[in-house]
Amino acid sequence: MVNEALPKRERMVSRKLIDSLFGGGSSSSMAAYPLRAVFMTRERAEGESPVQILISVPKKRFKHAVDRNRVKRQVREAYRHHKALLYNALTDHQQLLLAFVWLSPAHLPSHDVESRIVSLLHRIGEKLNTEHLS
Repeated sequence: MVNEALPKRERMVSRKLIDSLFGGGSSSSMAAYPLRAVFMTRERAEGESPVQILISVPKKRFKHAVDRNRVKRQVREAYRHHKALLYNALTDHQQLLLAFVWLSPAHLPSHDVESRIVSLLHRIGEKLNTEHLS
């Protein structure tokens, strides 16, 4: 059973991890418009969370902070409710670094954001499972 909270240790705050996710050639990406998920797996160290996430809503898309914060809250809430999909796909010594990037200049209703997140989480989980088998 996965805890439905989103504690600080599950948030990606390390500049080194963020640079490795976006700068390295080992990350993968997939989109479910208006979201893009960038992710990579790595060996998990002792005491680290199995999944660490980052949510990015560019100022280029929403000029006002209140709009960016609303979108981030929608994404965070949808992920929080469905994160078990990822936890079930990971092995014991594997960590997933995951970033959600908002691509659209328009707001979406929360149920639409949630369906896009679920779609991305399913696809990422399937990709992780196929990597285990090969």
